[in-house]
Amino acid sequence: MNLEYKKRRNKLSRLIGKDGIVILPTAPYKNRSRDTYYPYRPDSDFFYFTGFSEPDALMILAPGRPEGEFILLLRPKDPLKETWDGHMEGLIGAKQNFDANQSYKIGDLGKVLTEVFPNRQKIFYTLGQHNDYDKKVIDTFNQVRANQRRLGVVPTEVVSLEPLIHDMRLVKSREEIRRMKEAARISVEAHYRVMDECKEGVYEYQIQASINHQFGQYGTVPAYDSIVASGSNACTLHYIENKDILKSGDLLLTDAGCEHQMYAADITRTVPVSGTFSEQQKAIYSIVLDTQKNAIESVRPGQTFENIQNNAINSITKGLRKLDLLSGSLKSLIKNEAYKDFYMHGIGHWLGMDVHDVGSYMSDAGKAKKFVPGMVLTIEPGIYISRKNNKVQKPWRGIGVRIEDNVLVTKKGCEVLTGKLSKEINEIETRMSLN
Repeated sequence: MNLEYKKRRNKLSRLIGKDGIVILPTAPYKNRSRDTYYPYRPDSDFFYFTGFSEPDALMILAPGRPEGEFILLLRPKDPLKETWDGHMEGLIGAKQNFDANQSYKIGDLGKVLTEVFPNRQKIFYTLGQHNDYDKKVIDTFNQVRANQRRLGVVPTEVVSLEPLIHDMRLVKSREEIRRMKEAARISVEAHYRVMDECKEGVYEYQIQASINHQFGQYGTVPAYDSIVASGSNACTLHYIENKDILKSGDLLLTDAGCEHQMYAADITRTVPVSGTFSEQQKAIYSIVLDTQKNAIESVRPGQTFENIQNNAINSITKGLRKLDLLSGSLKSLIKNEAYKDFYMHGIGHWLGMDVHDVGSYMSDAGKAKKFVPGMVLTIEPGIYISRKNNKVQKPWRGIGVRIEDNVLVTKKGCEVLTGKLSKEINEIETRMSLN
């Protein structure tokens, strides 16, 4: 992977030009309570260019620098700290194992910035995320500008780095796709385990524990807080309490995906706790499934989220109208957004190192961004009928259905990375009847 990280750095160098300089810190440790911390995960942007996973680190990229353009600042070796917390790369490891041209102690950041800012005109750094680093960057910026007569060319502006990086991250490499396929495979296994263990009397948190256990068998972790929502809980889009007991006659909506080597999967399936869909559940599920399959079929280069969303709205509104859950002309229902009582979110999102991955949904011209090969996205329509929705008859209330798959845009169309996970009604009922 070191060669891939180097290619990414080289591309970023070309984008910023020889008069630019990049400053990119990783994420800090996050305190959980008192002296305990959340499991550490490096910043996705930082890792994308370095592959370095220790905290208290920062990358500087200075195109054309004679000493080498890739500088890595990090924690120095500390034998006592290593006794407690494990291996540290140190300054030598940064060069030997991560191809840094130069390495410095993170505490020397101010001194290093003073050395690299002269002869640069633009500082590519995203302000507002790291207060301590913000102060050092701005203080050094002001310091070198105050000495412009002596130093010559000095930076004149600080430019946000994120748009450049996030546009790069939208299109995945072969290695990134390989990792995402593995994340999808592991997550599919976890969802099959959900189907196998979904029974009356089981608690949502027990299902969540089984998901986490399946992820752990492959050394992966949840890419996000799993949603294990039975009954009307499924109508709360980001329900994560996962504390209720599964009841016969209810549906179980599970939204869960693992993170494999920094890359996420994101899958949702909705199954009947009793093993068989009721008439009303089957009717709603069929609308969502047809909408999702048609949306996936339309994914290809040149397509946009905007087009797919509009088609999904049309499909869902038609289906609800056919069931008499909505009344009126199709055109007026869509114009008045009557569907939003049942379908209130987008059709999908970018997927990658982050589950809601970075990258604009709009082009520079202000139009919906067109898909190109290598993009990975989710397709996830849903219908949610709140128990409080008095506009519909009681048998329909409390039904929540979402179906979500991960889709890779290819040259001729698309590949469903999570396609091995059953979603047809008969397949789900057959699987669950074996338990």
